[in-house]
Amino acid sequence: MIDPWWPLAALALVQVVDGALCVAPVGFIRECLQDVRFPRRFWSILPPLKMAAAAGLIIGIWVPPLAFLTCVALTCYFVVAITMHIRARDLGRNLFVNATGMLALCVTATGFVAVAM
Repeated sequence: MIDPWWPLAALALVQVVDGALCVAPVGFIRECLQDVRFPRRFWSILPPLKMAAAAGLIIGIWVPPLAFLTCVALTCYFVVAITMHIRARDLGRNLFVNATGMLALCVTATGFVAVAM
């Protein structure tokens, strides 16, 4: 079991909330996706992807390799998100607060898991 477990649970909660907000994207998420020119035809994959990440984090509390894999995958996801914001010249709140903040959370959770393993 990962100890401390709370960073994984907290990140999982953030993923569940984010996934729920992406089902019928709320205004700020819709605008963000449009600003980075993320193809609308792929918007529907975001909620299941985020819910799968949340499940991987929760199960990962008891299966450390899954926790590590999920944290690394989320880190990669947010590196891509940051890259998309930079390429789209979306250099405001979405980049510096949302994407960069989430990357910091994912890197931190990955560090907790790496130390616990």
